[in-house]
Amino acid sequence: MPPSPIRKLVPFAEKAKKRGIHIFHLNIGQPDIHTPQVMMDAIHKIDLKVIEYSHSAGIESYRKKLVGYYEKFDINLSWEDIIITTGGSEAIEIGMMACLNAGDEIIVPEPYYANYNGFSTQADVIVKPIPSSIKSGFALPPIEEFEKAITPKTKAILICNPSNPTGYLYTKEELEILRKIVLKHDLYLFSDEVYREFCYDGREYVSSMHLDGLDQHVVLMDSVSKRYSACGVRIGALISKNKEVMAAALRFAQARLSPPTLGQIAAEAAIDTPETYFEEVHKEYISRRDFVVDSLNKMEGVFCPKPSGAFYCMAELPVDDADKFCQWLLESFEFNNQTVMLAPASGFYSVPELGKHQVRIAYVLNQESLKNAMTCLEEALKVYPGRTI
Repeated sequence: MPPSPIRKLVPFAEKAKKRGIHIFHLNIGQPDIHTPQVMMDAIHKIDLKVIEYSHSAGIESYRKKLVGYYEKFDINLSWEDIIITTGGSEAIEIGMMACLNAGDEIIVPEPYYANYNGFSTQADVIVKPIPSSIKSGFALPPIEEFEKAITPKTKAILICNPSNPTGYLYTKEELEILRKIVLKHDLYLFSDEVYREFCYDGREYVSSMHLDGLDQHVVLMDSVSKRYSACGVRIGALISKNKEVMAAALRFAQARLSPPTLGQIAAEAAIDTPETYFEEVHKEYISRRDFVVDSLNKMEGVFCPKPSGAFYCMAELPVDDADKFCQWLLESFEFNNQTVMLAPASGFYSVPELGKHQVRIAYVLNQESLKNAMTCLEEALKVYPGRTI
């Protein structure tokens, strides 16, 4: 199993904290947004005598209630099309193991969520990356690049939309390109859509399940972690209208017995979260994004495209090595007794060299913290020994 590139700097952060340095954590997608009150109330009101296993596919009432949630996004499902998982991570793991055999290949536009490497290792499948460019804001690579990557071993394409780590939101036209490739080569389309609530600038969220003719091809992965700022609840979902896929996925779900019962109770209640919650969160993330991206692009030698979704951005920095720079921030730098923790982008590429000068920034902290974090970063870039510009 590969180590997590997102968490590998944790020991350096822990040492910095012991020295009394305050760290602004922009390295991980852990928002400081409050969890909806209906979710917290459900947790407080749990009055079970025994915390039992749930059904391996998840609590029936929750799965049925989820059908109504997806209907709001014009995704029409039966409750039997849904298997509840232990976070979105398990949904991706089970999807890979249910649909691919050992040695099969899955095409992923890069940079991509670093843990896809771990999931593919567990499933013994091979990730075939297709690079996208920061210059285009990480738009979908040309169709020719997909065609070149396809071999007899190719069984699936995996996308994250909106994207972690880039924040890119795929257009309907880009998804139509993927639809044609999937149908032409009879592939699965794995669609990680955990950030659907976070689309900006009037941009439309388009699900892979909106694409015509792909009912037997699309496997959707979802999670409550981000939309309700409830990462520790560990509840996700694997969704497909392909009965054979769901039957195979259920065997893996049975092997791990059941998803967390308490988490499902909280997640079922969360579906009643008022729209005002999302409206406020949406405005807050737009404000945070605009501040962070504008601040970055004002720094000498820094380039950061403005993302249209999720709560991440990728920035190119004038440094010799982003991994070294991020470690240096924790080991050797402080400004007003503060520093910032970033995620080196090398971990989001199959070839680390491609992300050597880039970092992912999660704008998940309040405005005051982001202001201080951007000041720290700007001051750090001025004095970093390995600055290239």
